Amino acid sequence: MNAPLRVTLDKIGSATMLGPIKPRVDLGFDIQAREGVVVAGRIRNAKSTYNVVEDVDGRLRMVMPGDVVAGVLGHRDALRGYVGHVPESVKPGDMLNILSQSAVIGKCTSFNPDLGSPFEFEVLGAVMTYPKFGERVPRPAVVERSSELDNPTLPDKLPPIVVMAGVTMQGGKTTAVCHLVRQFKRSGFNVVAGKCTGISRLGDTLEMKDFGASKISGLQDFGIITTTPADSQATARAVIRTLAKENPDVILLELGDGLLGTYGVAEILRDEQIRKVFSSVILCAADPVGAWGGVTLLRERFGIKCTVVTGPVTDNRGGAAAVEREFGLAAFNARKEAKELADVVMKTVGMEPKVREE
Repeated sequence: MNAPLRVTLDKIGSATMLGPIKPRVDLGFDIQAREGVVVAGRIRNAKSTYNVVEDVDGRLRMVMPGDVVAGVLGHRDALRGYVGHVPESVKPGDMLNILSQSAVIGKCTSFNPDLGSPFEFEVLGAVMTYPKFGERVPRPAVVERSSELDNPTLPDKLPPIVVMAGVTMQGGKTTAVCHLVRQFKRSGFNVVAGKCTGISRLGDTLEMKDFGASKISGLQDFGIITTTPADSQATARAVIRTLAKENPDVILLELGDGLLGTYGVAEILRDEQIRKVFSSVILCAADPVGAWGGVTLLRERFGIKCTVVTGPVTDNRGGAAAVEREFGLAAFNARKEAKELADVVMKTVGMEPKVREE
C-alpha cells in the first residue's frame, strides 16, 4: 500500500486551481485532514440537480457515477446549499461529499432540499505532485494560502470603492455588480471588480469579466477555500490591493453570503480601516422585510448608510415602492434599471460619466 496509485481524473474542480493538477496523477494514502489538501475520489451516486463541477477554466461539467474527481478538502455553510466540514481524519475508502460546484470536499451535515442530498465521494487518496523537475519523491498537493494575506495595509490612494452586500446568498449581488460594471464601462471608466467572501469558485468573477471588468480578483486567488471571520478582512485587503494596481477609475466589490452569515462579511464591515475606504454600500434583498433588516443592520451595527437597494425586492415596482416609502432610499432593479442604479451610485461617489450614450 506504500506505492502510489496512478489514476486518470475525469473532472478537476476549480478549487484546485492553484495546484495545478494534471489529468493523470499519482495518489498517496496518507491524507492530512485539513483544509486545502487536494484529494481524488470516485462518485458513487447520480443526481438530477446540482450535478455539475466547475473546472479550472470555469466551465460547468456534468458529473456521473463512476467519475474520478479531484477536489479540495474544505468546509461550507450555505443556507441555500450544503453545510459540511473536514472530518477529523480522512483515509482511502471514506465516504465524503462534494459541497460546492468548485469541488470543495467535506462531510455534509445538512442540505437544502431544493438541491437534494450531495454527491457521495469515495476517497481514493491524496493527489501527489513532483514540485522539482526530475524529483522522484512526490509530495501531497495543497492549495496554500498566499503571503499576500499577511499584509495588513491598504494603499494610501484608492479610487471610489462600491460594495455590494446582501441579506442572504443568491440575493442578486453578482448580477448587480455585473450590470454596474457594464454601466461604468459604457460611461467611459476603467472598472475592476472582485469578490471578497464566500467559497472558492471562478464563475462569479469570470461573469464580472464578461461584463467588462478590465481586471478581476477573488478569494480563490489567495489560496482561500472558504472565508471565515478569521481571514475575511485579510482577504478583502488582498483583493483591494490587487485591483488597485490597475489604476482603475472605480472598484466594485461583492461580499458573498449574507450580513449574518459565517463567511466573515460582518468582520469586514466592522473593520474601520476597510470600512472607511468604502465609498458606497449597496444592499441586495429578496423582499421588503429583508430590506428593512439589511438597512437596519448596516446602520445600527456597522454605522453604514445604505446608498441604494436592489435585488429580487425590486423585481417589480411594488417591492421597490415599499423600500422607497419605508426608508426613503432609491430602489432599482439591476437587470431592468441598470442605468438608473448606476446613476445613483455615480452621484453618490462623485463621478460624472466621461462619455454619454446617445
